[in-house]
Formats: sequence, structure tokens, C-alpha cells
Amino acid sequence: MSDAAVLRLADKIRPAVLAARVARTAPGAGFHLLDTTMMYAPKSGGVKRYLLAKRAWLEKRRPDLRHSLVVPGARTAADASGLVTVAAARLPFGNGYRMPASLAKWRTVLTLLRPDIIEAGDVFVPGHAALEAGEALGVPVVGFCHTDAAALAALHFGEWAETPTFNFWAQAFQRFDHVVAPSRHMAARLAEAGVERVTIQQLGVDTEVFDPAKGDRARLFRRLGLPWETRLLVFAGRPAREKNIESMVAAVEKLGDPYRLLLVGAGEDAPYSRSVICLDYERDQNRLAGIIASCDACLHANENEIFGLVVLEAMAAGLPVVGARTGGVGELIDETVGQPAETVDAPGLAAAIEALFARDLAELSKAARLRAVTRHGWDATFENLTRLYGELVGRSAEAPLALTA
Repeated sequence: MSDAAVLRLADKIRPAVLAARVARTAPGAGFHLLDTTMMYAPKSGGVKRYLLAKRAWLEKRRPDLRHSLVVPGARTAADASGLVTVAAARLPFGNGYRMPASLAKWRTVLTLLRPDIIEAGDVFVPGHAALEAGEALGVPVVGFCHTDAAALAALHFGEWAETPTFNFWAQAFQRFDHVVAPSRHMAARLAEAGVERVTIQQLGVDTEVFDPAKGDRARLFRRLGLPWETRLLVFAGRPAREKNIESMVAAVEKLGDPYRLLLVGAGEDAPYSRSVICLDYERDQNRLAGIIASCDACLHANENEIFGLVVLEAMAAGLPVVGARTGGVGELIDETVGQPAETVDAPGLAAAIEALFARDLAELSKAARLRAVTRHGWDATFENLTRLYGELVGRSAEAPLALTA
């Protein structure tokens, strides 16, 4: 980019740049963490919820640390809190997502903010810009592996796309100073890709927001026009092909009365049968928590899920879960807190749903809530991550010549 272009860009993000400089010179200031990803949109799923939870936790528990967040937006702008948007075009049929196109612009924004450590949530333009900015600044760059790009390429484009995508994905993650995987399933995929510096860190859930006490079954059933004897399963998420929504729908339709499936944000106005009820995407976490806690069980059908944040949210809200035995979901649930399905096709899910409702749902609900509270609070997630960041920043500070040579 030309000097004039850099100056114009700096002027657009000046509040964040100035805030970062003040934070670096404040007495007792900790390090400056910068998160960047393209997977951030008005109707985003787990990545956005993870980043917003991190910002809230850092503000409350680690005010000594400066946090910046760089994501796509309609225009390039910034606020004093460190939220920076970089202009990017909307993806057609992309549910509000935007595709960053200019590596130079993105790299310049990251460099101007002068972080001490960068976490990239993808390996596209923001991820590559993070690697280049980290090299220019001499600071460590962490890659958080939120998606299995090769598996998604095979699902959406055919098996021919898996190998080249896997190779691209592998080469990108091999360049990071450290990689975080949210599940053993994802860590195994990274090991297969030749990535060695990997930490497994499961995500968490706000157990104060997602709480059985938020539920009001009678009110939700009145709103949906459902009889009291209905057995209501819920899934909340994006209407993405990998979520295997069609299998969930087919399973509930196969079972018939009294089963119903509630899709929150995932229905996208599809013409389903009376067995399926669709609600719009719910931005307000408290309202979403109330909806989930008012249902009887959660249903999840993605056998290759990287983690499955909605599963934790459902468990925290006191719902047992029917889900895959494999992938990230298989690491979160077992017979103690739900019903793992032998297969995630319609017959396999239907059998697991029937098996779940033949058991003591009240006891399963208590166990699901207890597991979420004792194992999956955000505190453990972010305490471990900030410890990792601190170690990497410390190594960077100890050997500046090696990093900047």
C-alpha cells in the first residue's frame, strides 16, 4: 500500500490505535491481544460467541490486558473499545458474512494496532494477514482452528476438493507459532496435517445466562400452539449444510406425534412439515437461553462438528442431548447426559430420540446441567488461553533478535 493509503487507513482506525498506545504505556499494563477472523457476522454462530465471551471475560477478569478485535464490516472504522471493522463485500447467499479481499489492507490494520500477540480464527485473508503482521512486528501468532476446511470442501463441492483444500489448510496452520484446537477430534486432524505445536482447549458456556431457571415451558408452548404432551427437541444454529438439518427433520417426521423439532435460526423459511417449527435467529442470548431451557431435549446431527457450542448451551440450560458419537459433539456427551446416536441418518437419530425419552429425563437434565457447570465454564477456557498467550509473549520478549532477524 502507498504511504498515503496507509495514512488514510490509520485515520479510519485512529480511536483503536490511540487506545492501544495508551494501554501499552499505562503503569502495570499487561500485553495487547488482538483477535481477527472473517467468521463474524450479524447471524454468526460459535466463533462470534467465543470472541464476545472472551471480550467480556477479559474486561471483567483481566482489565490489565488490552484486547482488540478486527473483523469484516460494511466500512473501515473503529471505536475506543478496540473493535475494528475492515470494509469487505458481502458474500452472496452468505447469511451476512463478508469476504475480506485485500491482504495488504488487513495486514496494515493489524500492524498499525501494534499487538503483542495475535490470534487468527481462520486461514483466509485475516489469517494470512496475521501471519505477515506477526512477522513484521516480531510477535507470536496463534491460530485457533474453528473449522475443518477440507471436510467442508468435500461436503459442499465433492470429494475432489478435499485433498487440495487439506493441503492448503495444513500448510497455513504449520506456519503459526502455536495452534489451539477445541477438541481431540480437531487436534487429530491437525496432527494428520503435520501441525506439531497444538494445545487442546475446549470452549465454554455462560452458565448464568444458560440456566434451567430461564425456562418457561408453558409460555413457549402457548406461543408455538403446541399441546402439553408434545416432546419438543431444539436445535439453534446456522442453516449450513454441514449441520445436517435434513436428517434431524427426517428423524422427527419419521417419529411423528408427539415429537416436534424447533429450529432457531436454522430453518431459513424452508417448507417443512407440521413436525418442524422454525423461529428466526435470536441475537439476544437471554431470550435464546429461555427458548432452549423451555424445550425437552437438544438434537445435533453433525458427526464432524469441530466442537458444538450449542450442545454446551443446551446442557447448561438443563437439556439432555441427542447427538453423534463422533467429532466434537461425541466428546461432550455420553449416556450420562444424553443419548449418543449410532448413526446421524434419520433412522439412527430417530432410534436415539426414542431411547432418550424412554429414560428418566429429569435425572439426565440434572446431570447435563452439573456437567456444564463443573467442566465447561468460560473461566477455565480463558484462564488457560491467557496463560498460553502470556507464555508466548514472554518467549517473544526474551528473544527479540531471533524473532525479528
